[in-house]
Amino acid sequence: MDIDVFTLVPEAFGWFERQRHVANAVAQGHRLEYVNYRDHTPLSAGQVDDTPFGGGAGMVLRVDVVDAALRARYGRDPVEERADRRVIVLTPGGRLLDDALVGELAHEPALTLLSGRYEGFDHRIVEHFASDEVSIGRYVLAGGELAAMVLCDAVLRKLPGSLGHPDSALEESFSHALGGAPEYPHYTRPADYRGWPVPEVLLSGHHARIREWRLRQSAARRPLP
Repeated sequence: MDIDVFTLVPEAFGWFERQRHVANAVAQGHRLEYVNYRDHTPLSAGQVDDTPFGGGAGMVLRVDVVDAALRARYGRDPVEERADRRVIVLTPGGRLLDDALVGELAHEPALTLLSGRYEGFDHRIVEHFASDEVSIGRYVLAGGELAAMVLCDAVLRKLPGSLGHPDSALEESFSHALGGAPEYPHYTRPADYRGWPVPEVLLSGHHARIREWRLRQSAARRPLP
């Protein structure tokens, strides 16, 4: 998979790149790269934003700046690019990121993530350059970089070879294997600590009973709608 993140602060991803599953994914041949809007802005002095028409506080990322950055990266009109590539704008009001969407994106050959700053994007970017609008939650962040990391983290760990054990991503919270419910509780040594014992079934060695217990626990933890 090829992932391009468009951002004003590519250096923010230094820590993220060093995470083991991210490094493993890159070592397996997947690509994660960054494009700085300022490197391609047609405006003077590295300008990338402007005041919103109609008034209001904050600054808005300009459509011509994003157009120029996308053209520089892909060599064609961004309106055409979104027909062949998932171009995702990260916004608070987009489709909520969940395990189903992550699984869908993990099957894409390429993703482009547009991270905003300031008051957000000129809406023409969303309307004409993006194929998807995605949110990691109904709240506002100072920029889209953290949202981009969350989406990349969730997608990359589903790719073969990124995790230490191939089954690690199969049975976890909200996965198909658990019917979309949260994962069951886990315990490790010591088996009894301060009078808090590990459930006896987990010490039984009876795999069918353990599996049944785990599924019941998972179902019981399902959040209310």
